Amino acid sequence: MSVHSSSLLRLLTLVGMLAAFLLPATSAEASAPLRTHAAARGKFIGAALATSPLANETSYRTIAATEFSQVTAENAMKWESTEPNQGQFTFSGADAIVNFATQNNQQVHGHTLIWHQQTPGWVQGLSASAMRTAIQNHISQVVGRYADNPAVTSWDVVNEVFDDNGGWRTSFWYNTLGQSFVADAFRAARAADPDARLCINDYNVEGINAKSTAMYNLVSSLRQQGVPVDCVGFQGHLAIQYGFPSDIQQNMQRFADLGVQVRVTELDIRMQMPRDSSKDTTQATYYRNVINACNAVTACAGVTIWGFTDKYSWVPDTFSGQGAALIYDENYQQKPAYTAVHDALAGGTSTDTTPPTTPGTPTSSNVTSNSATLTWTASTDSGGSGLAGYNVYREQGTTDTQLGQSTTNSINLTGLTPNTQYQVYVRARDGAGNLSSNSALATFTTQSGPSGGGCTATGTIQTQWNNGYVVQPVTVTNTGSSAITGWTVTFTLPAGHTLAGSWNASVTVSGQTVTAKNAGYNGNLAANASTSFGFQVTRPSGNTQTPSGYTCA
Repeated sequence: MSVHSSSLLRLLTLVGMLAAFLLPATSAEASAPLRTHAAARGKFIGAALATSPLANETSYRTIAATEFSQVTAENAMKWESTEPNQGQFTFSGADAIVNFATQNNQQVHGHTLIWHQQTPGWVQGLSASAMRTAIQNHISQVVGRYADNPAVTSWDVVNEVFDDNGGWRTSFWYNTLGQSFVADAFRAARAADPDARLCINDYNVEGINAKSTAMYNLVSSLRQQGVPVDCVGFQGHLAIQYGFPSDIQQNMQRFADLGVQVRVTELDIRMQMPRDSSKDTTQATYYRNVINACNAVTACAGVTIWGFTDKYSWVPDTFSGQGAALIYDENYQQKPAYTAVHDALAGGTSTDTTPPTTPGTPTSSNVTSNSATLTWTASTDSGGSGLAGYNVYREQGTTDTQLGQSTTNSINLTGLTPNTQYQVYVRARDGAGNLSSNSALATFTTQSGPSGGGCTATGTIQTQWNNGYVVQPVTVTNTGSSAITGWTVTFTLPAGHTLAGSWNASVTVSGQTVTAKNAGYNGNLAANASTSFGFQVTRPSGNTQTPSGYTCA
């Protein structure tokens, strides 16, 4: 089949999927399968599938076919499964997944071509030249096998190339080939299937942090070099005891602004066992928050849950004492997490119009010159969509500023102005977007700035091209003799320049003036300590001006 014919067939298949599942949004469909509501939003909802229960359990097959519009092979497409011995390929497991998806009008996301785990030892011991040849041959054979199959629409080309600090993972790939293996793999995949969407995938990159920023910089650099990176996958292996990455939507959007598709690829939300109703509620909120973040970002194609039943989850074997991470229990019964995913996808079909109860009056504590902790009595929600979190506002008359969001009944506000009175209130929100009434006001005054306090900010142009540039890092340094718990940097963009994205800071723009406040994780600076953030700007072609007037407070 020619490339042109393959592209047309894929398009017709996707149109057929939408025709099958893009149904009118009526209240009668409030209990429709997840895939119906996802399709109505132009998104997919997926699940990773294991070949054994797919072949042997009717309940597993029925739910997998009915609820999900996309599937990922949990293990059957990895290198150890497809090429265990050099040049000897086996596709029985992969074909079973693809055949199942084809029968049920589902997309297939191929996972994964290059990874430091589940790769046979014969690959790991190759010389540099032999390893490059092995990469080319493996990708050509695996991707090429499904290039003309309209169900297989995308691939995780490289997986988990960074360590948790944002440095390159010292895998056998990196140690033998350096960074070049990433570009080589993407180019090989494009040659094997010109129509597939090619993704880079990693964990702990859901929020804005050092690791996701390393990913951002790599994707930006690769695309500038013409390397065919089409999408970025955020795995989403979360845990309720570690808190929710509240900047996930902002993070998705900054990658989308690079021109790539984004997706959540391996979502599960584990808890410390035993499971109870309170943990179920928190887990459901986390699932809802992820779906809502994807819904809010046009370039987010969808969300894949890493499995769907606790009966077949990798979590208990990997995280001692933890489990219950998925939306169905061990007996294939829907959990509150399922309802949260369903209602977040259903959106306009939700019948929940009941707002949560009003939060209690906030109590302030730990007030410094630029931060404060607020705590309040939690709200409850009886409308059915579940309590999703809280918005915190500053009372300022006609226009109240939102100071932050929290998924729990407390928040640490940072980046406040020294020696300033704040009147604040809280509103609860539910999964349907209903907001409670305002809580009673709480008043506190920040302390004066520390003696000898102050900070500086210096921006460095990392890279620039004809109509844009990246400033990374903007180094923020505490020049005072005492620790600070927050900072605010302002600077001016030249006329005609527009902010295209930022990371490691909360950024607002007024005219050409940009105000960047610390994120929740980088506001605390000891005396003489530094941190950094970055941003990307578009500018008129040929204009070589750059930002100026960096100030810090």
